[in-house]
Amino acid sequence: MPPASTQKSDFPWWLAAAIVLAVVAALYIAASDLYAQVFATVAKGIGITIFVTVVAFALASAIGLGIALMGLSGSRWLRQIARFYVEIIRGVPILVLLFWIAFAGAPAFVAAWNALTAPLQNAGLMGELLVRDVSLLWRAVMALTIGYSAFISEVFRAGIQSVEKGQIEAAKALGLSRAQRFRLIVFPQAIRTILPPLGNDFVAMVKDSSLVSVLGVADITQMGKIYAAGSFRFFETYSIVAYIYLILTVGLSLALRALEQRLRRAQEE
Repeated sequence: MPPASTQKSDFPWWLAAAIVLAVVAALYIAASDLYAQVFATVAKGIGITIFVTVVAFALASAIGLGIALMGLSGSRWLRQIARFYVEIIRGVPILVLLFWIAFAGAPAFVAAWNALTAPLQNAGLMGELLVRDVSLLWRAVMALTIGYSAFISEVFRAGIQSVEKGQIEAAKALGLSRAQRFRLIVFPQAIRTILPPLGNDFVAMVKDSSLVSVLGVADITQMGKIYAAGSFRFFETYSIVAYIYLILTVGLSLALRALEQRLRRAQEE
């Protein structure tokens, strides 16, 4: 058991200070008509920010898991395809990928879709898909999905490889199939290693979701840009934008840390 002095030094004074500052800021916002108006305007984008983050992260996790399993498969070609995907996608900045998906990838997808469905369109069974039919919101979601899937796949790969091979061999000896070994033996143990970096990626995506504002998606940042451009209240507006993002990211970080500690205690028991 650590000495009392160590326990006192471990007290999260930073968190106490952050909470005090957050409460003071909230009271000031409530008391100021200007800040209250800015907050009410910017807060309209919170729903879009959460939607983009949750949907993109869920899709990126699913794709990342698939890429990780391809990279660990017995097929050399699947491993090479997975490595190619990870290295290429990780080498492109998220903002550049966002522009490419929005203005190059989406038109290419529409052209390919129309080419594949041409017989059905000629028969009058379905209409032609137009580029404007693919909303900028979903283009942004797909860009974040593709960008983060490469990083998340490496998290899954490292977590899966951290499971002792002896346990996998024992599962084989018991006659478990490959899918059963992964579902019952590998993944439950790997998730304890995967969860912390996966949580970090989720928090990072909350921040990177602000990039979708360059496409005009009405998230927190975009709402702030619109208000600041019309009122010239740049200090007040971007102070509120930063405040909201801090509340979201710090709150998520604390929740993920608590979950991680709970899993660690369950493992020790």
